[in-house]
Amino acid sequence: MEKKNNTNTIRVKGAREHNLKDISVDIPRDKLVVFTGVSGSGKSSLAFGTLYAEAQRRYLESVSPYARRLFNQMDVPEVDAIEGLPPAVALQQQRSGASTRSSVGSVTTLSNLLRMLFSRAGDYPPGQSIIYAEGFSPNTPEGACSECHGMGSVFEVNEQTMVPNDTLSIREGAIASWPRAWQGQNQRDILVSMGFDVDTPWKKLPKKQRDWILFTEETPIAPVYPGLSPEETAVAVAKKQSPDYMGTFIGARAYVLKTFASSQSELMKKRVSKYMISKACPVCGGKRLKKEALSVKFKGKDIAETVRLTLAELSRLFSEPAANKKEVKPEEKQLVIQRIAADIRARISVMLELGLGYLTLDRSTPTLSPGELQRLRLSTQVHSNLFGVVYVLDEPSAGLHPADTEALLSILEKLKSAGNSIFVVEHEIEVIRRADWIIDVGPGAGAQGGQIMYSGTVAGLKKNTASVTARFLKGTNSLTEHQPRTPKGQLCLRGANKHNLKDVDIDFPLGVMTTVTGISGSGKSSLVSQVLVELLARQLGMPAEPDSEPTDEGTLADSTKPAGGKITGGAGQLSRLVVVDQRPIGRTPRSNLATYTGIFDHIRKRFADTPAARKKRYDAGRFSFNLAKGRCANCQGEGFVMVELLFLPSVYTPCPACGGTRYNPETLQVTYSDKNIAQVLEMTVEEACHFFDEDLQIYQGLNVVREVGLGYLRLGQSATELSGGEAQRIKLATELQKNNKGSSLYILDEPTTGLHPADVELLLLQLNRLVDSGNTVIVVEHDMQLIAQSDWVIDIGPGAGNEGGKVVFAGFPEALCENPDSKTARYLKAYKNQ
Repeated sequence: MEKKNNTNTIRVKGAREHNLKDISVDIPRDKLVVFTGVSGSGKSSLAFGTLYAEAQRRYLESVSPYARRLFNQMDVPEVDAIEGLPPAVALQQQRSGASTRSSVGSVTTLSNLLRMLFSRAGDYPPGQSIIYAEGFSPNTPEGACSECHGMGSVFEVNEQTMVPNDTLSIREGAIASWPRAWQGQNQRDILVSMGFDVDTPWKKLPKKQRDWILFTEETPIAPVYPGLSPEETAVAVAKKQSPDYMGTFIGARAYVLKTFASSQSELMKKRVSKYMISKACPVCGGKRLKKEALSVKFKGKDIAETVRLTLAELSRLFSEPAANKKEVKPEEKQLVIQRIAADIRARISVMLELGLGYLTLDRSTPTLSPGELQRLRLSTQVHSNLFGVVYVLDEPSAGLHPADTEALLSILEKLKSAGNSIFVVEHEIEVIRRADWIIDVGPGAGAQGGQIMYSGTVAGLKKNTASVTARFLKGTNSLTEHQPRTPKGQLCLRGANKHNLKDVDIDFPLGVMTTVTGISGSGKSSLVSQVLVELLARQLGMPAEPDSEPTDEGTLADSTKPAGGKITGGAGQLSRLVVVDQRPIGRTPRSNLATYTGIFDHIRKRFADTPAARKKRYDAGRFSFNLAKGRCANCQGEGFVMVELLFLPSVYTPCPACGGTRYNPETLQVTYSDKNIAQVLEMTVEEACHFFDEDLQIYQGLNVVREVGLGYLRLGQSATELSGGEAQRIKLATELQKNNKGSSLYILDEPTTGLHPADVELLLLQLNRLVDSGNTVIVVEHDMQLIAQSDWVIDIGPGAGNEGGKVVFAGFPEALCENPDSKTARYLKAYKNQ
C-alpha cells in the first residue's frame, strides 16, 4: 500500500508557506487537479509557493553552483516534507519582458524554422549567394537593416513637433521640446548671450536662425547673465564682464534625441517622445531586414511578409508543402520544404486549438495579455512531448471566452494523456467541473484562509457545505434576477477603425452597465479600451495616455497609430472618463496599497497627533518610509538589503538595522493604540478595519478596499507583488472613495480576472454602486455571471482577427441568449438555466 502511495500520490506534510496553516494533503498524480478557493485563500501558496518551489529546489540541488546563477531561484518553501514529487514546469500568469524585439515567433521558435526554410529552400534571385539563417533575423548584425538597426521605423524630429505654436517668442516658450524650468531658461539665456532675438515671434525669425537653434549639432559655450535684459547682456558680453557661469548650448532636436536615448527617467523619455514622429524606415520599408534577405521569396512572399500572416493563414500557406511526399527520391530542397512545413503546421495546430489563430508571428510580446503568453508557452510544451512531469498553471482560463476554454481543456487532457500531472490554480467553474480532483482552500482570504476545506472528486465537493466553491458548482448564487435599468441617453461612436475593426458604428447606453463580449481576439478591447477611450478623452479635453497594456488584437506598430472614428453624440452628458485598467499601481516596492489609495496619509496624521509624537514635534512626514527623518538610514526605508554571494545570484535579506520594518528606532517608539507604524503596515485590510473601526475616515477607506474582495492584502504590501486584477480593484476602490457626483464613464477591461465567483458577486455590488450614483460603466468581459447581471450587452465577433471586428449583437442579456450568430449566446443561456 505504501508503495502505491509513493508512485501515484504526492504527499504534502506540514505546509506553512504564506498563510497556509500547517496543512497536510495527498494529491493524486497523472490527473487534472484544480486548486481553488476565494482570492487570497492560499491556493497559489500551495501550488506554486510550495509544490513547484520544492520541485525547482530539488532540481537545482543537482545543478552546479555556477549554473545556478542562471536561474531565477524561488525561496525554499516552508514545509516539513513532500513525498512522491516529480519534476515540475510552471506556466504562470506574468507580463512578458519589455523588449519589443521579442515576438510570438521567437517565443514559439517558429521564427527559427522560417529562417531555416528561407535560407535552405527559398527562391533566390539569379547569382545571389546563399544567406545563412541568422541573415533573416532583424535582431542580428547580419540581418538587421543598417538604417533602422532592425527596428523597422525611424524617428523624425521636425519644426512642427518642437514648435507647436509659432506665434510665441522663445521667451514665451515657443520651443516646447526644450526642458521646462531652469534648464529651458538656461538655453534661452545662452541664446541671448549669443545675440539671438528671444522676444520676436518664432515665425518672424530668419529661417537660417530657426534651423540653427533647432537642428545644430554644435555645442557652443557662452557666458550667462541671468536677470539681465538682452541689451544689458550685449553690453556685458562686449565688456567681457564676469558671468554668473559658462553655459553649454544644445540644439532642440539634439536635446530630444539625447534624452530619449540616454535618460534613466521614464518620465523624461515619455515627455520628449511627444516631439518625435515614428515613420517606416525609408530603406527597408518597415520590414527591418537588409535588401539581400528581402529578395529571397517563398511562395511569392519575402520573410517579412510571411511573418505578418496570422497563424491561421500560415497554416493554410504550408498545408500543401507539408503534405508533398509524392516523389520517391525528392531533391534536397523539396525534402527541406516538406520537413520544415510539416513541423511548422504541427506546432501551429496546437495554437489554433487554443484559440490563438488571430496572432501573427511579428506580434510583439509586450502587446500580449498574460493569458495569451501563457497559452503560447503551453502550446510549446505540448509539442515538447515531456513525460512524467507536473505542469503547474496559473489561471489558464484568464482572458478566455468559454468557447476557447473548451479548447484549453482538450489541450490539458492531451498533456495528461501523455503521462503528466496537471495542477491548475483556477476559479472558472467549467474548468473545476472537468477536474479529476479538486483541492479547495479556504474558507476565507488571508488570515481567514490557508486550510484545506476539501480534497476529492467534483461529486464530493458539491455535497460539502463548508466550501464557498460548492455553492457555485451547484449553480446557485446570492444575486437576484437582474432587471435592466433604463438608459439616460446614448454615446454614439461612428466609423471606429483600429486593428481588425473596420468602420464600426455602435451606441453605448448612458447611465447603465454595459458588458462588451466576444471570443479572444474578436476586437472588443480595441473597440472599448483603445478607440472609445482615445476618442472620448480627446473630446472631453483630457490627456489621453496611449494604453501600453496588452490588448487582444494588433501588432505593436499598429497599436501606435491613432484610432479612427468619431463620437457624434452623448459626450456632453459626461463630465469625466475613468479607465480602471490592470497596469501596476507602482513599479517599485515603495508604492503600496496604503500609499496609492491615500489611506496612509490619514494613518500618518493619526500617529502625528499622538501625545508622544507631539511631545517630540514629529509631523506626519516623520512616519513616511520615503523621507530621511523617519526611515531606517541603513536600508533607506526599503526594509531589505542586497547580499552579494560568490557563484550565486544576489539575495535580498531583511535589513539587520531595522529588521525589515523600514523605520528608525525613534519613529518606532511612537505608538497608536499600542501599535507602531510598521506594525500597522503589516496588518491586512481586514485586520486594519477592526483596528480603526472607531476612526470613520480611515475605516471607510479600508472598508471599500475590503468590499472589492481585497481584505486579505497587507496595507504595506508592495505594488510589485500585486497581480493585474488586484491592482485594478485597488484603483476601483480608490474611485469609490471619492465624492462621486455622477456623470462619469468608467471603463474596465476584464475586472473578473483572478476572481472567485464569490468575489465576482462583491465586484458586481461595487459596479452597481457606481451606476446607481448616476455614472456609466462599460466592462470588457467573458464572465457569464457579470454578463447576466448587466443592463446591456454588445457582442463583438463572430470570430477572431480578420474574422472578427463586427457587432454581432447589441441588446438586453435575455435577447442575446437566443441569438444564433453569437458564440457567447449558448454559454449565457446555459448559465441562466443552471
